[in-house]
Amino acid sequence: MPRLRQVPRAEAPADVQTVYDMLFHGRCPVAEPGTATGTPGNWWTVFALVPDCFRHAVAGFAFYRSPKRKLDPLLRELGQTRAGFLRESQFVYSQHCKAARDLGMPEAKIEAIASWAGSDLFDARERAVLAYVDELVLQNGRVQDATFARLAAALCDEEILELTYITALYEMHAIMTRALHLEYDDVPERIVEIAAPTTGATTDFMGGVGTK
Repeated sequence: MPRLRQVPRAEAPADVQTVYDMLFHGRCPVAEPGTATGTPGNWWTVFALVPDCFRHAVAGFAFYRSPKRKLDPLLRELGQTRAGFLRESQFVYSQHCKAARDLGMPEAKIEAIASWAGSDLFDARERAVLAYVDELVLQNGRVQDATFARLAAALCDEEILELTYITALYEMHAIMTRALHLEYDDVPERIVEIAAPTTGATTDFMGGVGTK
């Protein structure tokens, strides 16, 4: 379950209800969860706790889907999908695999995003984007000059700004969904101690190593 309360349709402002109705076809998403892509839909119902936050996020979606954008949508989805994978968000990664597929990205290329550096499926422009996204996300924006130079040779300034903004936006969504246990990121912590066999002893786990 999400870590925060969900907002039923009856409690949501009119404009939020309109979005609910588009996604849930008039159902209350708390009482009857489920979207067309198979997610529970609780990202929407939790963000609705603060309607201004909900509206701000929806405006962000409208921004990246606007026909005014210069960035190739396929490059956009490369950035979003890779950011979801790097931030270990099953939700962001899964949703943007679907979005890339809807735009016509070949299945083999979608599968290769996770290990793009060893794949020959991506052209020079796509590899420049993926290398940039890796440093943007994994190195917290500490992008090396050589990496940026390759990106700048492939994209114009406006495209780079759009790519940076949209990728960072989806890194944020990946982090938030994990923190709040939303959608496919409602999973138990996997880094936990695995108990040793019960022997009655409490010896040092490295006991004896390196000794004669």
